[in-house]
Amino acid sequence: MKTHILKSKYIWLLIIIISLSACNDIEDVSRETPVTSLPELTAGTANFSKFVSLGNSLTAGFTDNALFKASQENSFPNILASKFALVGGGEFTQPLMNDNVGGFLFGGMQSSQFAPRLYFNGSGPALLPATSSTEVFAPSIGSKNNMGVPGASSFHLLFNGYGNPANLTSATPTANPYFVRIASSPTATILGDALAQAPTFVSLWIGNNDILGYATSGASTSGPTSEAIFNSSIDAIVGAFQAANVQGVMANIPNVTTIPFFTTVPHNPVPLDSATAQYLNSAAAYGAYNAGIQAAFGYLVSINAISQANANAEIAKRTITFNPGPGNAVVIMDEDLTDLTAINPALISMRQATKNDLLVLTSSNFIGTQAVPGNPATVNGVAIPLADKWVLTPEEQEEIIAVTNTFNNKIKAAATAAGFAFVDVNTILNQLATGGISDGNFTLTSNLVTGGAFGLDGVHPTSRGYALIANEFLKAIDKTYGSNFEASGNLVNIGDYPTNYSLALR
Repeated sequence: MKTHILKSKYIWLLIIIISLSACNDIEDVSRETPVTSLPELTAGTANFSKFVSLGNSLTAGFTDNALFKASQENSFPNILASKFALVGGGEFTQPLMNDNVGGFLFGGMQSSQFAPRLYFNGSGPALLPATSSTEVFAPSIGSKNNMGVPGASSFHLLFNGYGNPANLTSATPTANPYFVRIASSPTATILGDALAQAPTFVSLWIGNNDILGYATSGASTSGPTSEAIFNSSIDAIVGAFQAANVQGVMANIPNVTTIPFFTTVPHNPVPLDSATAQYLNSAAAYGAYNAGIQAAFGYLVSINAISQANANAEIAKRTITFNPGPGNAVVIMDEDLTDLTAINPALISMRQATKNDLLVLTSSNFIGTQAVPGNPATVNGVAIPLADKWVLTPEEQEEIIAVTNTFNNKIKAAATAAGFAFVDVNTILNQLATGGISDGNFTLTSNLVTGGAFGLDGVHPTSRGYALIANEFLKAIDKTYGSNFEASGNLVNIGDYPTNYSLALR
């Protein structure tokens, strides 16, 4: 029966082929599909002869929590320079690190703050077991086209002394080791050293660090850069380029709450057995807290300090319960809850996390550890609430998004006023987080490790992610300056760039 079916299938296939052939004469069969020729590449009105890039770690090529040779070679400015070279662009130099380990030596000693890069060990990110060979106090001689300085905020581009070695060892360090390596003098500024190269075209992607540090600390540190300082910094930087008749492209700030540093760790990662869940719900643990908030809000309602509806809503929000099995939410501190400690000092502002809270990536190594080693009653995130630095609550997210929008409005206005091209990186990263972006044969998403767009630190793109961003810069330049990188087929093939670097790469 099987043989008969197969024979019948092939007979019908032969009939279909013959029928199709009968519908075409010899001329039809021999006709070739026309090939559309692409236009010749042109720079339009852009002058790429001296390209200089300014920014922070995103401009430098930082990935996997470090800067290293391979990552720098795949930085988005270096990718852009390779395309600019096809239409008159000149040499593009970078302050290459000495190795593919990343990190710094300070006086011959490995810096713990500037450690080697991360690699994927099969189950998650791990620190590369190697020692850096790049010494902070051994300068990278000569001017560099890539002036991206990891850690720099907007105002740092104007700060003289940011590259002074003496300021690295002061009681309150005010220098940046990445700029110390390349500064032309101890009093040089990033902007000044960029202008000294007489650029004809610049890329400026700055502002992420004006918000990022506040966000990654769970909004527990001092706030973002003030609007006044940010605005004056952008005005000074862009104004200097306008005065020098420089062309350029600017990019805005992504909404950091969409990156995997904030979206990877679930709010409910805690598995419990029946005995532990029962204990946590008892009067010896959270049962007493739950009863206490009931009594406290009952009192506040009785004195008309709060409505019954609002009291009920916050009681529901603050009631802490655990169940046997997986999927229990961690307990967190929340400064936006009503302060009840004047009524009862034991009623601290804590609650269980919800899907609307964002736990920072580094919390994954802290949740489940014991505040007092050997004491199971001190498990962090369960018996001991997570401090503010481990989580962004919805209120904190709203604050960060509002600041991001304000800064982005300034960046867009400055780019428009200067006649610069503009790249909406914020929208691009939102697309990565909400379904992904397809480019050629690849689709990138913001999922950590598997998404291909972000490196293992959850903040910085992979080299393939930087290639995707480089394409968006080229498209924006086409739109403003009349070049045709996209139409001429000269965008980057993002598949030529890796999504990870191996343990063996040193």
